[in-house]
Amino acid sequence: MIFKRLIQKNWMSLSLILLCLQCILAIKTKAQVRIGNPILPGYFADPTIIKEKGVFYICATIDPWGDKELGVFTTKDFVKFDRQHINWPTKQVCTSPSSNTSMVWAPCVLKGKDNKFYMYVAVGSELWAGVSNTPLGPWRNLKADNTPLVKYTDFPLVHNIDPECFIDDDGQAYLYWGSGYNWVNGHCMAVKLKGDMVTFDGIPVDVTTTHYFEAPLMRKWHNKYYLMFSNGKATDATYCVGYAVGTSPLGPFIEEKNWKILETNADSTTIGPGHHTVFRENGQDYILYHRIFPQNKAYVLRQLCLDSLDFDNNGHILKVNTNRGVKFSK
Repeated sequence: MIFKRLIQKNWMSLSLILLCLQCILAIKTKAQVRIGNPILPGYFADPTIIKEKGVFYICATIDPWGDKELGVFTTKDFVKFDRQHINWPTKQVCTSPSSNTSMVWAPCVLKGKDNKFYMYVAVGSELWAGVSNTPLGPWRNLKADNTPLVKYTDFPLVHNIDPECFIDDDGQAYLYWGSGYNWVNGHCMAVKLKGDMVTFDGIPVDVTTTHYFEAPLMRKWHNKYYLMFSNGKATDATYCVGYAVGTSPLGPFIEEKNWKILETNADSTTIGPGHHTVFRENGQDYILYHRIFPQNKAYVLRQLCLDSLDFDNNGHILKVNTNRGVKFSK
């Protein structure tokens, strides 16, 4: 009789445990949401993203081809987005006579080791840098004389756009930028930054790889430095994302055999993907990029998209599957 009661008691305990596990799994499943592309309505490009206090901040170029401000969105789950105003630029005007001085594009926003926020952005064909106490500003120019960080005359052979700032594990910051003219001869410049996040610590070096054209992105994985970039023409299906690997933030960088990891797919549901950023959430890397929206216009409109970024056992980046969508925890 006692033995029978013990069995009944243990069975009830086991049943209760199984019921709790089922509830936990149900909650976990409910907390997962599948994200399709594009992730939000409207036409935007060249995204950057940071997370602060549980909120993601996405800044991007407003299409077609820039505006007097940036497109800014906040989200916690990549399902609901709120449009914001970032208060940038204020009085920044490109000094190049050949550029549209009112257009701002291709931002990079990150949090510094001093817990302040830094933005590097292209205005016309020049680079500007700002600092703020919050991701949305207000921003002030990092240069006291309110001049560009990189003027169009500083590197005549380089189209001085697409800035990217990277902070290494030791706190050292590096700046990357550069494109080409008329869709050829892209150059990638790189330089170490001093503690003020704006003064060059040394002379910028050219770290251009074989297929680099524009939109540099630096990340560190597997104790190596991955220089990611866009190749091709941003107005058609040739635009794509590639990468090279080095042992130093300043290179040299060697492209992998399978260097191209994001491109127009076979059914053309994704056309001309490029100018991306990468972030990590819950142990998974994600790639946020733009793709071309097909339309009969004289100009190109682009949409923001999100996919998973994965590696093989040797640290090679795998081809991005743009038809899979991503699961994201709410």
